[in-house]
Amino acid sequence: MTTSADAQIHQYSHINGSPEDLLNRFAVSELCKGWPVYRDASEWKNYRSLFCKEAMVWTTDRRCHVHPLPTTAWSKGQTIDNFIAISKRGKDRGDFIMHRECGTLVEVSQSHPDRAIGKMKATITQRFQTQGHQANVFCPAGAEFDVDCDCRFIFFCVKEKTEIGGTEWKAKYVKLFYEKDKVVPVDGNRAPTFDPELLASFPEGYRHLAAAQSALGYPVTRCLPTARDHGAWHAMYGKMEQWLAGSDVDLLCEDDGDDDQKTKENGLKRKDAAAAADDGKLPSDDRGDAVRVKTAVTNGYHGNGAPMALNCGLENEKNGLGKEISLESVR
Repeated sequence: MTTSADAQIHQYSHINGSPEDLLNRFAVSELCKGWPVYRDASEWKNYRSLFCKEAMVWTTDRRCHVHPLPTTAWSKGQTIDNFIAISKRGKDRGDFIMHRECGTLVEVSQSHPDRAIGKMKATITQRFQTQGHQANVFCPAGAEFDVDCDCRFIFFCVKEKTEIGGTEWKAKYVKLFYEKDKVVPVDGNRAPTFDPELLASFPEGYRHLAAAQSALGYPVTRCLPTARDHGAWHAMYGKMEQWLAGSDVDLLCEDDGDDDQKTKENGLKRKDAAAAADDGKLPSDDRGDAVRVKTAVTNGYHGNGAPMALNCGLENEKNGLGKEISLESVR
């Protein structure tokens, strides 16, 4: 869960205002809602029209469109055209992913009225079949289940000039906060068993979704912002305010790789951090990501106003001042 600290420093045009304010916010809200409406229905031309020419998106899936099951890391984001190609191929191979929009609000900058942030609460729901290694006496191989992941889509939007001299809102970047997820038995009874080490290797906000996607052979990024990762949470808000101030933003994120050994090592590190928190060795209210919370609390992003890098390594966490805190140094 998030902390009680206010996530945002400034206020922007978000409710009420002039007719122009209302129309701008409505246009951006309409743009955001196009993601679930158009992508889920394979309305690709409409979906593509939501984005700038060079738009980038970040999701859990790091697949490259060149190979069937690639090992190339796409943790630095994907162009929107690559993302559409990946989405099409996923549908061709049977991926069944839907999105439920749960509410959308928009902030428009008063100082830079061509900049806006769209905040869309949504639930990603994906249908899976239980794999052989996930089966148990109550859930045989082939039994269907869903994974529902509550999240917030953040749209970094800009008003662009059109070829005929008008203007229109487009999304330049899209990145998500992953808040919590759960396994949902389709028949109300049967759910698979996930390897605890595999689950522990992913952030709490989307670990069941990531584990289920991994079971299908997909490389899944491990460094997306979550409600438990308070450092990355506030860093993301810093990027949002930087965007509304008229600057471009760097949303790139280091990932911890694909190999199985590193996955196991990261899982053990998370367990060690959680155990240290339980023993009172770490003053953290976030046991799953104790090291990251320690980093965020120690460096106080909001206190100095410096932008915080969205680097997500567990062993060495960087803050906006370039300082590092290692796992050993906080034990």
